[in-house]
Amino acid sequence: MKDFPYTESKDTRSGFGAGLLELGRTNPNVVALCADLTGSLKMDAFQKEFPERFFQVGIAEANMIGLAAGMTIGGKIPFTGTFANFSTGRVYDQIRQSVAYSGKNVKICASHAGLTLGEDGATHQILEDVGMMKMLPHMTVINPCDFNQTKAATMAIAEFEGPVYLRFGRPVVPNFTPTDQKFEIGKAVMLNEGTDVTIIATGHLVWKAILAGKILAEKGINAEIINIHTIKPLDARAILESVRKTGCVVTAEEHNYMGGLGESVARVLAQELPSPQEFVATQDTFGESGTPDQLMEKYGLNEQAIVAAVEKVIARKQ
Repeated sequence: MKDFPYTESKDTRSGFGAGLLELGRTNPNVVALCADLTGSLKMDAFQKEFPERFFQVGIAEANMIGLAAGMTIGGKIPFTGTFANFSTGRVYDQIRQSVAYSGKNVKICASHAGLTLGEDGATHQILEDVGMMKMLPHMTVINPCDFNQTKAATMAIAEFEGPVYLRFGRPVVPNFTPTDQKFEIGKAVMLNEGTDVTIIATGHLVWKAILAGKILAEKGINAEIINIHTIKPLDARAILESVRKTGCVVTAEEHNYMGGLGESVARVLAQELPSPQEFVATQDTFGESGTPDQLMEKYGLNEQAIVAAVEKVIARKQ
């Protein structure tokens, strides 16, 4: 099992803020809109340096999406920012009709996704957003794993023509990917080559998959670990090449097992390579109030859950 050293833990939302600021300095067409959560989305540095390109719309998320769609007609590249729940569930109709339907070049940037919003509870957490967004034609869905990858993703989507949903979060997590990485939309990242099982993870669960890989190595299980940062378009080729070698797969995500990454992987395998699969995800439930660590443990979104899923799926393979 490869080692993944890191010197600091940082929140992925700060990676978004850093990428947005750098875009502001390099691309004059980039504009930012926020629904009264500038500090939470780490958009304050952009606001301070480029006040003429920052639009505070207040608690009016639907209007924010409409404004962003209109700005693309004039050649601007709008980045919208609010919590993931409000970025999707509250404004789904506006996204569908004003952005996705006509392929508008809007970047929907969503923080505080999943359970790790923590103490704010179920009404502010969202575990359905990936499914909602990936079902929209023309929509690209990205869920990076750490600060560096989120920064790189933020900058990459500015060069991509078309609507994008960029998902990130509040908790600090190990920042282990390279600072100079090239972010390729739709291209999976091989983290550890293995032969016994494929672990496909996204977002905060990527680091949990690495921790699980170390535990499994001590048990004599050689896990192949893949970071899927782009859930749509999905890197089907990487998935099939890996599972042909290992014969089974575990998917891990901070999302409902219905509609998320795991379901997308299952579709690819069902069409091309039917294989045993286990899902580390929430089991069709809402969240609740609690610390991020408490919630991740209660809902089975940690390295221990991944290890258990691996042992189960390997037994099924045999």
